[in-house]
Amino acid sequence: MRLGVHVPIAGGLLEAVERAKRLACSTMQIFSRSPRGGPSVPIPRELAQQFDRERRDAGIDPLAIHGPYIINLASPDPAMWRQSLRLYREEYVRAATLKAQYLVTHVGSHKGSGEQAGAAKVADALTQTLRGIDETVMVLLENTAGSGQGLGYQFEQLAAIRDQVNGKERVGICLDTAHLFAAGYPIHTAEGLEQTLAAFDRTLGFAHLKLIHLNDSHVPFDARVDRHWHIGKGHIGLEAFGRIVNHPKLKNLPFILETPKSTARPGSRESRAGDAEDRRNLAVVKKLVRSVHPSRRSRAHVS
Repeated sequence: MRLGVHVPIAGGLLEAVERAKRLACSTMQIFSRSPRGGPSVPIPRELAQQFDRERRDAGIDPLAIHGPYIINLASPDPAMWRQSLRLYREEYVRAATLKAQYLVTHVGSHKGSGEQAGAAKVADALTQTLRGIDETVMVLLENTAGSGQGLGYQFEQLAAIRDQVNGKERVGICLDTAHLFAAGYPIHTAEGLEQTLAAFDRTLGFAHLKLIHLNDSHVPFDARVDRHWHIGKGHIGLEAFGRIVNHPKLKNLPFILETPKSTARPGSRESRAGDAEDRRNLAVVKKLVRSVHPSRRSRAHVS
C-alpha cells in the first residue's frame, strides 16, 4: 500500500521530504503555503526541481497538495468568489510547479445561497481554473463532515459539482474517513462500509476515487463536526480501520494520515515536532495491513 502523512513545511520543502523519509512514507501531502492566509512565497524553479528529485528518489509518490482553508469557491459574494478563484488558480500553478499529482480541494460553503447555487459556483471556478492550463495536476474534491452551510457532505453534492465542470476528466475525489463518519456514512460497521462504498460507486464511480484521508473521529457518528483523531482511538475504531485498509476496493489507493500531532514551540523552526504521533499512527495502520492473512483478503468482496 502507499501510506503517508500530511507533512508540515515549517522547515521548508526539502525538510518536508526529509521528514517523510524519516517516517518511511511512500506518499505524502503538504500545504504549499500557509493554509490560513497571508502572501504566498514564490517557489524558485531550482528548489522545486530539487524537491521533486528528492521525493521521487525516495519513492514517495503520489504527492498531494492541500488547498488553503481560506478559499471558498462556493461563496455567493462576488468579491470573495473572485478572490477565492484567484488564490485557487495560483495554488493550482504552485502544485504544478512542485510536480504534484493531486490538488485536494475543500469545496466551500454556500453561505445561505443554497446547495445548488453553491455547487454551480464551485464548478464554474474549477472550469475557469482548468481552462487554458496544460498541466497534469488532478483536482480532488474532498468530502466534508456536514457542519454549517458547507458543501460536499453527500456524494450527490460532489457528483453535482464534478458533472458541471468543463474538463471533469481532470477532477477526481478524495474521501476522508473522519468526515464520512461525522456526515452519517456508517463506515464503522462491516455492513455500513459496504453500503457506503456501493453508494459511492453508484453516485460517482470508483474510477474517480484517487486518495483516502485516513483519520479516526473524535466525535460520535453523524455528529456533523470535523474532529480528526488517532487511528483506533476514536469513535470509528480499530476493527473498522482494519476493514477499510484491507478492503479490495480501497487497499491499492494512497492513504494519507491527517491525525493530530504536537506543534513546534512559538518562534521555533523545529521540524520534528509531531514525529512521534505520526510514527505511532503509521505503525498502527501497517500492523492492521499485516494482520490480515492473504487467504482472507482473497475472500473479501463487495456486495
